[in-house]
Amino acid sequence: MAKPRAPRRVREPVQAYLDEADRALLEEVARRTGLSRAEILRRGLRILAADLLAERRPGSSLDYLIGLLPDAPADLGARHDEYLAQGLQDELDRPR
Repeated sequence: MAKPRAPRRVREPVQAYLDEADRALLEEVARRTGLSRAEILRRGLRILAADLLAERRPGSSLDYLIGLLPDAPADLGARHDEYLAQGLQDELDRPR
């Protein structure tokens, strides 16, 4: 009697465009780990999703957003209310 086959995983190709620096980074990680480029991208996606989609402590969204701002003040997390109030005041003071 024939042994039952395991179900095949469905895979869907995805195309991504990388700049030179990101491509070099991907190649270096692949070389050092021995993993395929696809596996590195899959693992990176899973790590990012686990970080962004997991239940977080209060205020963690602000921490994430601060990380997106390249010129944010170093104390933005501690003094966010002051910066927000100043930004609103600047908006009100701006001529229309």
